[in-house]
Amino acid sequence: MFDPQVWRVAVEEKGSEREPVAIVDSFAEWPQALIEQAARLSFGVTTPYYPGIRAELPGDVSAALMEALGPLCEGVFDVAPSLESACYSLVTTPAAQLAPIQRLPHYDGMEPRRLALILYLCDPRHGGTSFYRHRSTGFETVSGDRFTAYRDALAGDVRRHGLPPAAYHVGDTPLFERIAAPAPVFNRALIYRGRNLHSGDIAPDFAFDPDPRTGRLTLTVFMV
Repeated sequence: MFDPQVWRVAVEEKGSEREPVAIVDSFAEWPQALIEQAARLSFGVTTPYYPGIRAELPGDVSAALMEALGPLCEGVFDVAPSLESACYSLVTTPAAQLAPIQRLPHYDGMEPRRLALILYLCDPRHGGTSFYRHRSTGFETVSGDRFTAYRDALAGDVRRHGLPPAAYHVGDTPLFERIAAPAPVFNRALIYRGRNLHSGDIAPDFAFDPDPRTGRLTLTVFMV
């Protein structure tokens, strides 16, 4: 299902903080089978933060995934990961309906051990994931000791510039600078620490397609 022997792995250190991002090609042995599995599942809204719908990954697939990921995560991030959640995800929320927090780069958690994985199971034209630097603080990651400074600086940004427009965040803005944008190749996984500021590259002409076979289907995994 996931064979590390056939993975093509590159590790890139991004930005001034040199945070590693593992880029893994040929990640799933049968990616089309994962797409068909997703098409048989029931999707729904699971969190107020993700701009779309999700379906939980079946347990046998999650177990196989974590068994394969262990050595890579230990080697790159010095973390022996445990699964927190794994799901298929589809971006379906139109830009006009985004909450203000969904219009900005975000982080998945401040713990140094927390890892995130996104596997692209869709046409690359649906867009990838970019990483960002917050201009007023210079932060590229948000850790526990940075949270208050980041929160206060972001509030100051909003006072000066106003709320971000009702649009997905793509590229440079007055508040954030894009520092890395790995290409969204089919069957490519990105693995990174959850504290990295990042955002999906959802273009203005994006088609909000809820069909797993034709929409922006990704496999999203959070590990602690």
